[in-house]
Amino acid sequence: MGAQNGKDLLIKVDLTGDGQFETIAGLRATRISFNAESVDVTSLESQGGWRELLSGAGVKSAAISGSGVFRDESTDERARQIFFDGETPDFQVIIPDFGVVEGAFQVTAIEYAGSHNGEATYELSMSSAGALTFVAL
Repeated sequence: MGAQNGKDLLIKVDLTGDGQFETIAGLRATRISFNAESVDVTSLESQGGWRELLSGAGVKSAAISGSGVFRDESTDERARQIFFDGETPDFQVIIPDFGVVEGAFQVTAIEYAGSHNGEATYELSMSSAGALTFVAL
């Protein structure tokens, strides 16, 4: 697999709950990370004193972040409303030449910034709020 265009990594939100996803407009940078906690079951009987981990245990999570400029009223408004209402709607993350991750996320932070001679910008952070699905491209 060759290098991928960063603008092709997209974050989409289900605007109305009907499964129709729309890209959150104005994002310039996006990131998704996956995490899994480990459960240490090492004991005095562990072979050679090596740490042992319990397979299949622990909590899995994902985090999404993005930053950009305001460009589209409907997705900007939806992201704000999700935050203030504490909703956990479905999001999709399109990862080029890899796949699509889909599931419920909570908007955990929205930051707004602007400078005297520049555009207004925002940063968005989200945490997974349930099981995620993955479909390879």
